[in-house]
Amino acid sequence: MPVLKFRVYWEEDESVYRDIVIKPDQMFLQFHQAILQAFEFDSKHKATFFRSNDNWQRGREIILEKDDSPRKVEPLLMSEVPIGAAVKDPNQKFIYVYDFAKNWTFLVELIGVSKEENIKLSYPTCVRKEGLAPSQYGTKGLVGDKLVEMEEKYDLNKEGIDEDGFGEEGEEGEDSGDQAEEMGAEDDLMF
Repeated sequence: MPVLKFRVYWEEDESVYRDIVIKPDQMFLQFHQAILQAFEFDSKHKATFFRSNDNWQRGREIILEKDDSPRKVEPLLMSEVPIGAAVKDPNQKFIYVYDFAKNWTFLVELIGVSKEENIKLSYPTCVRKEGLAPSQYGTKGLVGDKLVEMEEKYDLNKEGIDEDGFGEEGEEGEDSGDQAEEMGAEDDLMF
C-alpha cells in the first residue's frame, strides 16, 4: 500500500515543521492525533482541517466533532474521512487549526508518496522534526535534546563567553563600582 508524506509547518515559523507519514486509508482523526503528538500538544481542545489551495485559502472543512456552527457547506468528520479521499492533487495542502482559543495554525502539504510502506513503522508516524516546537501553554523547560537544538539554532556556544555565560564586553574593572558609589554620595549631598 502506498504511503503519503506530509510536511506540517507551524504557521508562525516555517523553519519549525514535522514530517508525518500516513496511509491513504487512515482517517483524518489519526492524522490529527499524529500532529498533536509530533508537536507535543495535548488533545484537550477542538481541532479542524480545511482543504486548501496553493494560496492557503480555506476550503471544505473536516471537523473533529459535530457542532452547531453555521457554515456554507456541511463539514465532514475526521473519524469518517480517509486521508486519500481528500487528496486531489500531488501537492495537496490542508490547514490544520487546533485549540480555537489559542488558534494554533499549521500548514500541511503533501511532499511525497512512497509506493511501499515500511513494515518497521506504525502509521501514522513522525519521521522528521525540524525546529523547536512551540510551547502549548507558555514556556517549556529546555532539557537534553531541546537545549542542544536551542544552542545550535541560536549559536549559544559562541567563543568569548566564559563559564558564567558572560562575555568580555562591558567589563571595565572595579572602578565602575567606585564611580557608582561616589555618584550615590553626591546625590545624598544635594538634598
